[in-house]
Amino acid sequence: MTNREDVFKIVILGGGTAGWIAANLFAHHWQQKDKIKGSNKELSKNIEITLIESPNVSTVGVGEGSTPTLKRLFEMLNISEAEWMPRCNATYKLNIKFNGWSPKSGIASYSHPFPTQVDTFNTRAFMVNTRTRRMGLDTTTLPDDFLLNGVLAQLGKGPITPAHFPFKVEYGYHFDSHLLGEFLAEEGQRKGVFFKQAHVQEVTQDVTGNLKSLVTNKGEVISGDFFVDCTGFASVLMQQTLGVSFKPYKENLFNDSAVVMPTAIGHTIPVETESTALSSGWCWKIPLTQRFGNGYVYSSDFINSEQAEVEFRQHLNMLNSEASCKHLKMKVGVLSEHWSKNCIALGLSQGFIEPLEATALHLVQISTEIFIEHFEAGQFSNQHQGEYNKEISERFERIRDYIVAHYKLNTRDDSTYWLANQENEHLSESLLQLLDVWFQREDLSVEIERQNLNTHFDAVSWHCLLSGYGAYPPLHPNQPGKGDLFKEKNVEQFIQACTLNFDSHAANLRALK
Repeated sequence: MTNREDVFKIVILGGGTAGWIAANLFAHHWQQKDKIKGSNKELSKNIEITLIESPNVSTVGVGEGSTPTLKRLFEMLNISEAEWMPRCNATYKLNIKFNGWSPKSGIASYSHPFPTQVDTFNTRAFMVNTRTRRMGLDTTTLPDDFLLNGVLAQLGKGPITPAHFPFKVEYGYHFDSHLLGEFLAEEGQRKGVFFKQAHVQEVTQDVTGNLKSLVTNKGEVISGDFFVDCTGFASVLMQQTLGVSFKPYKENLFNDSAVVMPTAIGHTIPVETESTALSSGWCWKIPLTQRFGNGYVYSSDFINSEQAEVEFRQHLNMLNSEASCKHLKMKVGVLSEHWSKNCIALGLSQGFIEPLEATALHLVQISTEIFIEHFEAGQFSNQHQGEYNKEISERFERIRDYIVAHYKLNTRDDSTYWLANQENEHLSESLLQLLDVWFQREDLSVEIERQNLNTHFDAVSWHCLLSGYGAYPPLHPNQPGKGDLFKEKNVEQFIQACTLNFDSHAANLRALK
């Protein structure tokens, strides 16, 4: 890769949330002169970023949820919630509520709340109680009871804290993904990103195989030194041009399709995503300010699209509605390389793990940030390409394991789909070790630390999942009547006192206007 006329040109093919997150992060790190430090200063001053988006490619614009990583993105870009949330019909997200995934355990639903600083006071009690319960003693173990955001969600309260509350509360968002892409496009262009709306019909390469230019249907040649593939499942640059292979996750995760439809929101806007198990997959329910976004993620090996739509409509009580549904296909898996030649892939062109824990944009942002770090460290060369590929592949596989565990541990017996998931033996060694430690009544936190998994889903998240599923042996017939730290440490009283500092979700949203 060389500089022409001392301008280093980065070309992003494809927009949407993935493309524009990358464009904004590149501009933030490499085009704001006062933030540039170190040996790459001179080169960084002359970086040119161009994003090309085809007018022929439409986005679905479904309701989407995020992890707290997106909150950090807006803080980094110095964009207030009042600027972007109303524009994107966004609401706050504290929690994911899982309904009907493990009925045989007697647990109708459980929550996976985002952790907060307050939870450091209760985390040990939660984890000790789960281990005590694995010994057969009757203790309180639902994450909803121990973690602040889970309790706030039950009360319909939002995450915004008054000035006198000394603890940081992490949270995510629900939003219209199409509107978020439009907002980020405006921000990126304000930061100096060049935007071209054109259909690329040819990709040229040099003699070494590096990408050289993109040729539009109008004959315009857009050259670049480095390229970013954000073309979705088509993967125009990485797969179609550079021949990077795709590793499907079909043997681990069965779902490959979705049917989506909005419904009315009502007067009360929840502060959590709901994930409800259906016959051949699960249904999301995401609250936006204007509507609910709903989608049924399923496996076409167990149910066809017509049957899935009927079941979806029945679930929503919309069987006789004239409202139309959209059907989507998902390509679940990951590229064998995330950085090949002078190109990286982000978003759906890079890989996709089904949307169960809202990790899609999290992976886009993390992949972009890690790329920026490695690219700078290598003086804007491919010196650290191997390290990057290894690190991002590890991220994808460990997140995949966490999602796989949701299916493997289900206790439903009402369909061949759920039984097939229980019987699935295609588990990674990492996941097998985690499950072995849990069922052997050992310390799961130690194993997570040993595997260095805290950058993926940490010990609290794994305890939420396993405890929420009721993955415990039968209770011992002789109970000592003590050892429940939830009661002995007055956890409920402590959390309820903390919640008095929080206003309703509705009040939090009104404050943005």
